[in-house]
Amino acid sequence: MTREEMIALFMENAGKVAAEPIRVRDYDEFGKVLNEALAETDSVFCPGLTEKENAVHIPPEKRTKEYVSASACIEEASAAIAETGSLVFSSEKGKPVQAGLLPGHHLAIVSSENIYETLDDYFSAIGSSPPTNITLETGPSRTADIELTLTIGVHGPGRLTVIVF
Repeated sequence: MTREEMIALFMENAGKVAAEPIRVRDYDEFGKVLNEALAETDSVFCPGLTEKENAVHIPPEKRTKEYVSASACIEEASAAIAETGSLVFSSEKGKPVQAGLLPGHHLAIVSSENIYETLDDYFSAIGSSPPTNITLETGPSRTADIELTLTIGVHGPGRLTVIVF
């Protein structure tokens, strides 16, 4: 499978699980997508630990240093799995793996070179020393009650935007 086919498969499968996948080619497109997505957001957390996270412009009045109180979280995923449309977040470099699971809107950045065809491919790539914590996120949070009534966003973000860069 070529890199472009893997990206297309990831985006297709992420869309099937109710994520909003968006492909951007440069930092200008990236900024426009973020501006649109954050227009109605009042508080945003971004760890600022990667080059792409540092390229995020958040107006000072919207930026918060605590993800617990944020209405949106922007962060770069460690990887993505094309087969399932899942995102992988790890605790590498002190990154809080739960940061994107608390706010109502999670904006995940995925570098196209970090998309793997399967979860097995990802684990093969990280070798014998995996990070202490790994979180997989597949679409917005959803749960159903005993009567099978589906509810979105109860135990995590109700909206997941995935920006493939």
